[in-house]
Amino acid sequence: MKIIDAHLHVFPHEEYAERIARAANHENSLTHLKSVYEDLGIIGGVVMGNRPLEDTRPEYAPFLVYCVGLDRIPLGPEYVKKQAKLVEEHFQNPQCVGLKLYPGYQRFYIYEDWMEPFYELAVKYNKPVAVHTGLTASEDALLKYSHPFVLDEAATKFRDVQFIMCHFGEPWYTDAAAVIEKNPNVAVDLSGILEGKIPDFEAFTRKKHMYLERMRGWLEYLDCYDRFMFGTDWPLANLEDYIEFTKYMIPFEHWDDVFYRNAVRIYHLPFTGKEA
Repeated sequence: MKIIDAHLHVFPHEEYAERIARAANHENSLTHLKSVYEDLGIIGGVVMGNRPLEDTRPEYAPFLVYCVGLDRIPLGPEYVKKQAKLVEEHFQNPQCVGLKLYPGYQRFYIYEDWMEPFYELAVKYNKPVAVHTGLTASEDALLKYSHPFVLDEAATKFRDVQFIMCHFGEPWYTDAAAVIEKNPNVAVDLSGILEGKIPDFEAFTRKKHMYLERMRGWLEYLDCYDRFMFGTDWPLANLEDYIEFTKYMIPFEHWDDVFYRNAVRIYHLPFTGKEA
């Protein structure tokens, strides 16, 4: 079975990344990532870009593509013209497959009118827009901006945009499911739900039974496995654990779609073989 990691981060030489990678029983290096990908049958990954927006030709390994990220920069109507121009330059880079937004970490609503130039570019270049939803890693973030309901308003207002709800809006699975059911232009990645290394997976499923069954219940309710994608949020979680977790949550007959086909279709990916 081929696998694509539809959501990861590359943080070279950052202490935070070093720490969480060690906790996940990994090393924070592309050499290690490539090796683990090869061992697990992961042929490529989609990096959620955390590099400067001005770096319109970032260098990523051949087995990686990226979404240009609007993070660590001021956002608002006064900045849009310049930033949209840079986003368009990224979209013209073959290795750029989408746009990533970080509401919650940044204090803005993704449905505001001044965001329209970014969405117009996404439609023009046929690039999906990935959106952080749910809990945040920072106590300084505000959850009202990252609740799944903000994605409902954006998806309704900008109906031609293919949105991706990162992290399935966890832990607001009920609200996330309502947004997904209502809006056919919203897909989902299942990244960021685990962290660290799980020493005993069976014990983990017993301890987290309520949480996992609630999530799996909403997946079954939606029954739209053609819109869900495997993702890990590397280096946050152990990759082998994440594959086992996703197999636990997704019925066997939908594994090929969730692990591979959906990402290829939604992100228009070039991965076809053992790129890693």
